[in-house]
Amino acid sequence: MKTEVNQLTAWITGIGLIAPGLPDWPSAAAVLCGDQPWHGAPSVLPVPALLPAAERRRASRVIRLALALGQEAAAQAGADVAQLATVFAASGADGHNCHALCEQLATDDRQISPTRFHNSVHNAAAGYWGIATRSMAPCQVICAYDASLGAGLLDALAQVVLEQRAVLLICYDSEYPEPLHAKRPMPDAAGMAWLLAPAPQAGALAQITLTAQASGAPTELPDVPLDALRRQFPALRALPALAALARRQPAELLLDYLPGQPLGLRVQPC
Repeated sequence: MKTEVNQLTAWITGIGLIAPGLPDWPSAAAVLCGDQPWHGAPSVLPVPALLPAAERRRASRVIRLALALGQEAAAQAGADVAQLATVFAASGADGHNCHALCEQLATDDRQISPTRFHNSVHNAAAGYWGIATRSMAPCQVICAYDASLGAGLLDALAQVVLEQRAVLLICYDSEYPEPLHAKRPMPDAAGMAWLLAPAPQAGALAQITLTAQASGAPTELPDVPLDALRRQFPALRALPALAALARRQPAELLLDYLPGQPLGLRVQPC
């Protein structure tokens, strides 16, 4: 007889976050728990110091964002980045690079820069992560439009539970210039990362349990500007869970996923 499993459980051991007005997880935690007010400001994307100089010069906004998120989460957990399985989830790709390629292809000279070409693929950030960390661990790259965070979280948790190994989930989004911006009005670059472990350990931040069979309206944040970030960036759909972590309060939440099919998430801070 087969047993149907509709819940996945793991422990968060590290967090990374970058968003407008929220340059890192400690700053974001202070805002999410109400200790500090949120002030809108452009996202700060650190220089990817792990990359060799040549690749560092080529790194786009998306790559700088994804690498910074992963590094912050891994550093908080004291994890060896070279050993971590990873899941990269993004609702799109490199908007500025896509715009530049479209502009070039609209001219008589259609010779595409090799750097622009290799940065145009959806798994570019994962490739740069592998170069930066010299990791040979398994890596998944997922795109599910507005459901990308939910899809990435499902994939990462399934690996944690089935393989009994730590998995670094990195979710990120970046803006498109006009005219694509009018069709995909994302205001900036933003994202979050969770390092997920299969068992409790020293320094763990919270236990989370995901339920795929849930119904109802996704959980909103009471702070209107912060909830606007949740709505604007698919990669920030888990902001209510991060708020519970910042306040160190247990929570039962519904996260945006497919239309009419939210994901249930139980957060129990350690």
